Amino acid sequence: MEAASIPGGDRSKLERSPLARFPDRALRYGLTLLAALILALIVFFFVRLVGEARPAFAKEGVLGFTFTNNWDVSSEHFGALPLVVGTLITSVLALLMGVPVAVATALYITELCPRRIKAPITILIELLAAVPSVVYGLWGIFFLAPKLQPAEQWVANKLSFIPFIGGGTVTIPNYFVAGLILAIMILPIVSAISREVMATVPLDHKEAALGLGATRWEMIRIAVLPYCRTGIVGGSMLGLGRAIGETIAVTLVIGDAPQLSGHLFSQGYTLAAVIANEFGEATGLHRSALFAAALVLFVLTLLVNAVARLVVMRANRSRNQPRQSGLGGSRSNVADLAETAAMGA
Repeated sequence: MEAASIPGGDRSKLERSPLARFPDRALRYGLTLLAALILALIVFFFVRLVGEARPAFAKEGVLGFTFTNNWDVSSEHFGALPLVVGTLITSVLALLMGVPVAVATALYITELCPRRIKAPITILIELLAAVPSVVYGLWGIFFLAPKLQPAEQWVANKLSFIPFIGGGTVTIPNYFVAGLILAIMILPIVSAISREVMATVPLDHKEAALGLGATRWEMIRIAVLPYCRTGIVGGSMLGLGRAIGETIAVTLVIGDAPQLSGHLFSQGYTLAAVIANEFGEATGLHRSALFAAALVLFVLTLLVNAVARLVVMRANRSRNQPRQSGLGGSRSNVADLAETAAMGA
């Protein structure tokens, strides 16, 4: 076959013209610009919050504002420690209650659920994300909290020897109800991410475990969960970010007590709730303090995302680093199972 003829110029017939490559360059530059705009928007938010919060920081100090237990609007003393503690308590409660249920739900849907009801259950769980937060808050304060109050008082009486959990009188708005509402709100997010990650587990890993006589639970424990650890952690941190920034639902069910509480079933406050409650009537230094609270919330959310990213990267490195087997080779436990099952077959 004859070679392709080359004209007298510098470009062959197979080479595309610069005009034909223009859409690729435009797409690359356009996407780069959009990514840069997102970063610029974050920087703008940070700079604007710092500018608005400067009067409060000048009066209280950055550390004084963040770690002082004194939020008194009438005397213009603003210490956000009760708000930070309330935000962390409700968010941690949401993780402790929501993540296990979300992961268990994802495991049931991907590994145990009959095919005919898998789609309806998935849709019902995803519909939880479509419920407005104000509906969760109203349901929590008018229905859930009164129903749970006797059980909460029983727990507080029986566990009075445990600090922060036992003792005291249960109030209707409290940390526990707020954490429970947040757990329900983050459940569809964590469950959806966990379910998608579990669907990517290689089939031969599962078959290797089952072929060696493992039960269904043992297969999930040694083949599915280790493979999905990174995705589950990432989904949990995404749910934590949602819990930290939630406003309306928490405002309705946590109360408005800007003070450190002695036990789990008493009223509290969060950074987002105080901004939603007081910003409409705030002026002067009070308004600046609310912007400072927003800045603390912003930084706290960034720190959570950064820690989540570090955890995911560390999990990826540990999973990608092969472990030495007894024969001196580099292989994982699942790979050993797969090879053993193949030899047995």
